[in-house]
Amino acid sequence: MQTPPWLLSAVPALATLPDVPAGERFQYLLEHGSMKVGIYAPRGHDPQGPHVRDEIYVIISGTGTFVKNGERHPFQPHDLLFVEAGAEHRFEDFSDDFATWVLFWGPKGGEAA
Repeated sequence: MQTPPWLLSAVPALATLPDVPAGERFQYLLEHGSMKVGIYAPRGHDPQGPHVRDEIYVIISGTGTFVKNGERHPFQPHDLLFVEAGAEHRFEDFSDDFATWVLFWGPKGGEAA
């Protein structure tokens, strides 16, 4: 049976990532209206900056430190991290197996407070 496009699993999703030895590895996998879902598994460092839309990360694997607006917090598998539009954020000191789902939605500038 073929997997429907609305069912995402981590192992096949990770196989869609570009094969680069270092830096950003990201791939969108699902879009509906303003919502986009991707998988992100950087290697070595996380080069991202603020985004124009709200986002949620759901950690698939790995551990490390998440930095948001200067605050540092450890993360582990199954954690959910919310980042409002425009917030400075990045992953640091993450393990080699780090991977996360990324969900973007809403208008540019984020949802109303």
